[in-house]
Amino acid sequence: MLVYPSAIDLPTVHVRHLSQVLDTRHREIGSRWRRLTPQRQALLALAHLRCGDTYAQLAAGFGIGIATVYRYVREAIDVLAALAPTLDEAMGTAHMKAYVILDGTVPPINRIAADRPYCSGKNWRLLRKLRCSTHRITAIVMSVLALHLATASG
Repeated sequence: MLVYPSAIDLPTVHVRHLSQVLDTRHREIGSRWRRLTPQRQALLALAHLRCGDTYAQLAAGFGIGIATVYRYVREAIDVLAALAPTLDEAMGTAHMKAYVILDGTVPPINRIAADRPYCSGKNWRLLRKLRCSTHRITAIVMSVLALHLATASG
């Protein structure tokens, strides 16, 4: 695989913030050494989240193994998910705002259940750019769908 320098259209403040949070986490768990510094780990995770690079591409670019890339990305996502507000807090904040923008598309619904639109949640395409753990995404998407259905029916 050929490796080449690349750029990400991402502010450095995001890399600095994530690297500080990761450094704090490493100190909490007593990690003695890592293949990458917290700054490089933050860059690795943000490159995966922002550009969608595969683990193999990131492993080649950062000079580490694929399993290490997976662990580092998972750790960064878990740290970011822990910083995210709960669904109740997010809905409370959204309630206080004049409007809320959710980036994504409404999932296609082609089923009818009791004369109302129905979506099983198996093939969600909503909130493609939201990055957090799957149980948080499921809760957020379910609440958005419930709000959509409530406004559409009444």
